[in-house]
Amino acid sequence: TRLSSLSTIATRCAPSYFFEQYQKSRMQFVQTVAELASRPQNIETLQNAGVMSLLRPLLLDVVPTIQQTAALALGRLASYNDDLAEAVVKGEILPQLVYSLAEQNRFYKKAAAFVLRAVAKHSPQLAQAVVDCGALDALVVSLEDFDPGVKEAAAWALDYIACHNGELSQAVVDAGAVPLLVLCIQEPELAVKRIAASALNDIAKHSPELAQTVVDAGAIAHLAQMILNPDAKLKRQVFSALSQISKHSVDLAEMVVEAEVFPAVLTSLKDPDEHVRKNATTLIREIAKHTPELSQMIVNAGGVAAVIDYLGDSRGNVRLSGIMMLGYVAAHSENLAMAVIVSKGVPQLAICLAEETEDHIRSATAWALGQIGRHSPEHARAVAMANVLPRLLAFYMDAQSSDDLQAKAKKALKSILQKCTYVPALEPLLHEAPSNILKHVICQFSKVLLHDSKARRLFVTSGGLKKVQEIKAEPGSLLQEYINSINNCFPEEIVRYYSPGYSETLLEQLEKYQPI
Repeated sequence: TRLSSLSTIATRCAPSYFFEQYQKSRMQFVQTVAELASRPQNIETLQNAGVMSLLRPLLLDVVPTIQQTAALALGRLASYNDDLAEAVVKGEILPQLVYSLAEQNRFYKKAAAFVLRAVAKHSPQLAQAVVDCGALDALVVSLEDFDPGVKEAAAWALDYIACHNGELSQAVVDAGAVPLLVLCIQEPELAVKRIAASALNDIAKHSPELAQTVVDAGAIAHLAQMILNPDAKLKRQVFSALSQISKHSVDLAEMVVEAEVFPAVLTSLKDPDEHVRKNATTLIREIAKHTPELSQMIVNAGGVAAVIDYLGDSRGNVRLSGIMMLGYVAAHSENLAMAVIVSKGVPQLAICLAEETEDHIRSATAWALGQIGRHSPEHARAVAMANVLPRLLAFYMDAQSSDDLQAKAKKALKSILQKCTYVPALEPLLHEAPSNILKHVICQFSKVLLHDSKARRLFVTSGGLKKVQEIKAEPGSLLQEYINSINNCFPEEIVRYYSPGYSETLLEQLEKYQPI
C-alpha cells in the first residue's frame, strides 16, 4: 500500500501530469466562456470579468481545439454589441485571425471568419477595421476552400462587410470576391447558395456600377435558374438580389427580364413563405417602374392581375411593394392605367386604404390611386366610384396624419378631381373640403353643369347650389370665378332664392307690402 501511494505521488509530480491538467483547465475555460457567451444575460458579467484579454492568448494555443473554441467565444461576444466588437479591434485580435485563415485547419477557419463577421456587422467603421487588417484577401481565398462550411463562413463575413455602403462593397469587389460568389451560388449545398446570393444582393444594391459588376460575372442567369427552387430561404435571397440589380437602370432591368424570370416569378406570389411573396412583388415593382414597355410586358404576362390577387391575400407591410407596383404601371400611360382598372385594381386599393393603419402604406396607396385617376374623366370616375375621395380628404385634414400622408393625399385628390366629372362623388366634398381643395371641386361642377340639365336639377335638389352660395371667396380669386360660372348655369331667381339672407329679404318685402 505504501509503495502504491508513493507511485501515485510520483505520477502526479511528473511534468506530463501538470501539462495535462493545465490543458484540461484551458479547455474547460474556453468551453465554459463559449457556452456562457451564447446567452445574452451572461454577456455583461463576462465583459466585466475581462474575458476578452484572457481569450486572446488562447487563439495561439498549441491545442487546435482550444484555439477554435476561443475564437468561437470571441465571435459570440463580439456579435452581441458594438462595444465588445470594438474591444476585439482594439485588442489587436483581428490580425491574428486573418493570419490563421490562411494557415490553420478548416475548423479554425470557420471560427476565425465568424469573428470577422461578428465585428463587421455592427457598423461601417468596424467593417472598415476588418478590411484594414487585410481580411478581404484571406476571406476571398477561403471562398475557394474545399470545405463548404469554410466557404459559407467566408461569404457571411464578406456579406456583412459589403452591406454597409458602396465603398466597402467596392473593396469586396476589388478583392475579387464577385466571380467566386457566383461560383458559390452554383454549389450543391443550400447554405452556401443562400449566403452567396445574399452577398451578391448586398453588393448590387449600392450603385449601378456595382450591380453591373455582379451582372458581368454572370450572376443573373444563375439566380434566375433558382426562382423555382423549393427552398424558401434561398428564393428570398434570389428575388432580393434580382430586385437590387433591376432597380438601378432600364438596361439592368431588361437584362433580368431577358433571363426569362416571367412568368415564373408570378408563381411565387402564391408561395407559402411571406418573405418570398414580398420579394417577388418587389422584383416586379422594380422592373415595372422604368418604362411603359416593361410595364406592358408585365401586363401581358398577367402580372397586374397576379399582384392584385396578392394584395387581396396579404395584410400589412408586405402589401407595400404591390401597391407601388400598380402605381408605377398606371403612371406610364392611359392604357396601362386602364389595364389596372380593368383588372379591378381600384377596388383592391380602396380596401388597402381602408384596412391599413400605417401611414406609409396609406401614403403609397393614395399615390397609386392618384396615378390611376389623373389620366382622363373615365379614369377619374373609376377611382371616384370606389368612394376613396372622402377617405383621401379625411387623411389630408387629419392632424394626426404624417406630413407625407397629408402631401400624398392632397396631391392625389387634386389630380383626380381635375379630371373627375362624376357628380355623386363630387357632392360630398362640396360640404367638407377646405378652400384649397374646394376650388377644384367647384371647377369640375362648373364644367359638368354647363352641359347637363339633369345634373343641374340634381345639384339644386341635393343642396349643392345652396352650399355654393354660402362659400365666401375672395373677390377676383379663381374660386370666385368658378362660383360665378356655376351661378351662370341657373336662372337668376333660383340663385337668389338659395343665397344666404334671401328669406330675410322676403320677410322685409312682406312687412313693406301694402295689400290693395
